Amino acid sequence: MRPYPFRLLPFSTCLAGFAVAAWHASGDPLAAAAAVSLGGLSALGIRDMVQGRHAVLRNYPVVGHLRYLLESIRPEIQQYFIESDNEQVPFSRTQRSLVYARAKQEPADRPFGTLTDVYGEGHEFIGHSIAPAKKQVAADMRVRIGGPDCQRPYSASVMNVSAMSFGSLSANAIRALNKGAWRGGFAHDTGEGAISPYHLEFGGDLIWEIGSGYFGCRDEGGRFNPQRFRHNATQLPVKMIEIKLSQGAKPGKGGILPKEKITPEIAETRGIPMGQDCISPASHSAFSNPIEMMEFIRTLRELSGGKPVGFKMCVGHPWEVMALVKAMLETGVTPDFVVVDGSEGGTGAAPVEFTDAVGQPLRNGLVLMRNAIVGAGLKDRIRIGASGKIVSGFDIARAMALGADTVNSARGFMFALGCIQAQSCHTNRCPTGVATQDLARQNALVVPDKAERVYNFHKNTVSALADIVAAAGLSSPSELRPHHLFKRVSPHEVVPFDSLYPFLEDGELVEGTSNETYARLWRMARADSFSATAA
Repeated sequence: MRPYPFRLLPFSTCLAGFAVAAWHASGDPLAAAAAVSLGGLSALGIRDMVQGRHAVLRNYPVVGHLRYLLESIRPEIQQYFIESDNEQVPFSRTQRSLVYARAKQEPADRPFGTLTDVYGEGHEFIGHSIAPAKKQVAADMRVRIGGPDCQRPYSASVMNVSAMSFGSLSANAIRALNKGAWRGGFAHDTGEGAISPYHLEFGGDLIWEIGSGYFGCRDEGGRFNPQRFRHNATQLPVKMIEIKLSQGAKPGKGGILPKEKITPEIAETRGIPMGQDCISPASHSAFSNPIEMMEFIRTLRELSGGKPVGFKMCVGHPWEVMALVKAMLETGVTPDFVVVDGSEGGTGAAPVEFTDAVGQPLRNGLVLMRNAIVGAGLKDRIRIGASGKIVSGFDIARAMALGADTVNSARGFMFALGCIQAQSCHTNRCPTGVATQDLARQNALVVPDKAERVYNFHKNTVSALADIVAAAGLSSPSELRPHHLFKRVSPHEVVPFDSLYPFLEDGELVEGTSNETYARLWRMARADSFSATAA
């Protein structure tokens, strides 16, 4: 005879317990309750042994479900009990705690010194001055966006809410973000999911993002509809128009909204059918080359009544950036702003390969975009934004030293709303009501309370930036330059950022640069095509 398989002991115990409890159930309420419970577990065990999908359950009936239970809460166990304070997966506990403290108006100071290994390779810091400057008022740290062809320029905060759509986020999350933006005087990017009623409820400034799906301005075939665009773009809360070419989460791939998160309200807002995943095309149908894109920018500016129009992209092929700049020079049409989204960004669902291995990280893409615009002599017409894991004053300072005029934060504001980084955004089961369309779950997010936290996070982070800038001896963040920041490249060597990246002078590309890499990229680019030519 084969020995008894002890892996079946829990199931056998349930069966035996059920038999005993059932025998005494007629006169004993407790035994009856036990019989029901153990009978249910016994039935579950029988089902486990006859089903054919899960080998673990066939071999370990009943108790095998613990494996799936523990797996489902693995991110929480990892986050709360295992990971170190500085382990970024994707945001460290230190980063999250900083946002939570600032959002709640709690002290964010740290006692007893840094937890960071300041002699570890990759450590970055900003130099301070022995003659610090007077701290700038945080509310005054604004940037005028609008080139010579813009009739209605916008004064933007140095920090704004990055693109997150209604559909990806819940109605209450959108409400709280917009109310916080309204109170703090900063902008709220709609994401590509169109302008919902919740974006308009509190009157906060909006940046309307237009993706390749043209949600909110599409016809029945999914193509751009000028009349619908004009209707929405001329609304008072809409301050700027942003064309999304690509995003850091999945560059080169259209936006994804799983069908489980599509409600009738979302379908109506976007103009899409129910019952199927909403996947935007990978590329735009309104233009097919850089020159046509500049003409599209001109059209949007006219239809919006002269509001600032720009585009957002995660940098991929560097010659495409050069092609866009060449098209600007050839047509005389320039965007009012450009936002560089780093490949480390990503609030939305995306294939793992795209999340991990497609697109350029923020710093590389930002420097390339800065050099293309400055090198073409267009910096006085175009403002540069940056987004990608920006949650602290130092994050903002670093981006501005590398060429940004403003920054956007997505996950930082999600943390301010109460996000705990459960990484279940795509499942419709967000535990904090931030990224779900489940009404019961999103009702846990109390709009007035979370709007106050959004406001506080912005205010305190911009104030921290002002402190850093003053400590560096500068009167404004616009004065930050690469030589103000340093990076440790070995245990014995620290170098300034301007020795890590090349920085071109004004007009250098047009006049002829001595930097062979950029000269080659410039030769490869053409204004009438995104394809590269032989260098």
